[in-house]
Amino acid sequence: MKEIAIPTIKDIKNLKGKRVVLRLDFNVPTQNGKIVETMRIDRALPTVEYLIKKKARVIILSHIGKDASSSLKPVVQYLNTLPATTYRSKKTGGDGGRRKMKVGFVPDFRTEQARMVVDSLPEGGVVVFENLRLDNRELENDPEFAKYLASFGDVYVNDAFAVSHRAHASVVGITKYLPSYIGLLISDEIKNLSLALNPKHPFLFILGGAKFDTKMPLMKKFMKIADHVFVGGILANDFFHDIGLEVGKSVVDTYDFKLTPLLKNGKIILPSDVVVKNIDSNKIAIKNIDNVSSTEIIVDVGPETIKNLAHILKKTKLVVWNGPLGYYEGGFDKGTITLLNEIAEIKATSIIGGGDTAVVVEKLGLGNKLSFVSTGGGATLDYLSDGKLVGIDAVIKCKKR
Repeated sequence: MKEIAIPTIKDIKNLKGKRVVLRLDFNVPTQNGKIVETMRIDRALPTVEYLIKKKARVIILSHIGKDASSSLKPVVQYLNTLPATTYRSKKTGGDGGRRKMKVGFVPDFRTEQARMVVDSLPEGGVVVFENLRLDNRELENDPEFAKYLASFGDVYVNDAFAVSHRAHASVVGITKYLPSYIGLLISDEIKNLSLALNPKHPFLFILGGAKFDTKMPLMKKFMKIADHVFVGGILANDFFHDIGLEVGKSVVDTYDFKLTPLLKNGKIILPSDVVVKNIDSNKIAIKNIDNVSSTEIIVDVGPETIKNLAHILKKTKLVVWNGPLGYYEGGFDKGTITLLNEIAEIKATSIIGGGDTAVVVEKLGLGNKLSFVSTGGGATLDYLSDGKLVGIDAVIKCKKR
């Protein structure tokens, strides 16, 4: 089957002076009006800088939070502290010196002010529109709203991988009204995640976190193509519960299918020991999985489990991981951290799925020691499951080029 080429930003012949509507994912955590973690912003910068260098006029669309209650203003403030690496000052000579990136902000994209700001943008200028979820039509993929967003640009570029599994107006609908392309971040995501779809062997797939009903397609797919599938987190509790082992007061997903048949092919590896917390005494202990009591909660994988995985890792050529191994939000992150450090020391290609696992990688500063860390959460899962996303498909199908 012939692979379909995806039009990228580098296929646009002349960007000088063109208005580029750029969909990015600036949905980052904030606290007291300040950004807590910047990975998704930082990973989007190469595309922004590419457009600045090509003297495009850039209109950035994004959302932040689940509704309209959060603002992108802290993101804009952060962007304005960064050095604009593509800008050079002729006055200073030499390498030109570097000055701060200058990014404008429109507090309400539904006003005439938004039109005026865009019309006055200079070549190489950048402006960020406020949270798209100010308008409910964004989530509804409303055609009129998509057309309105498109009216600000000459070209549309989607570089928001983490939301490209959502059929929203700024992701899918807008491609019907503008020539559409993907950016450098999405190109990088596709290039690296595709390695898991045609893997080198031995191949270890690690799946943690929760929500087995959403991860079952991923489990079934990689049971066929991976050599080993290690299951941790709440997903492991689900297996233990189905097998008939005591899981005490541990969190278990609700689903309407049986997991035990998946164990028959021998590829699935479950934790041999776990960290438990007693709900009566709050005592923390490490126990063999057969010894968990009815008053305990499984909160992490144990050291013996990590030791066993370390042996497998030594022979592995590819490891793909999505989802933490324990209740890391509650401070039980030792298993996840230890395994990430083990992976960082091996020569194998390592692909870390986005979401919670990526946050841990960022905190540990291990990004440079791993082959690739995805910016997506659900989008990463969907791409690994199907090899496609609705947002990327919309760009491929775009007829306005």
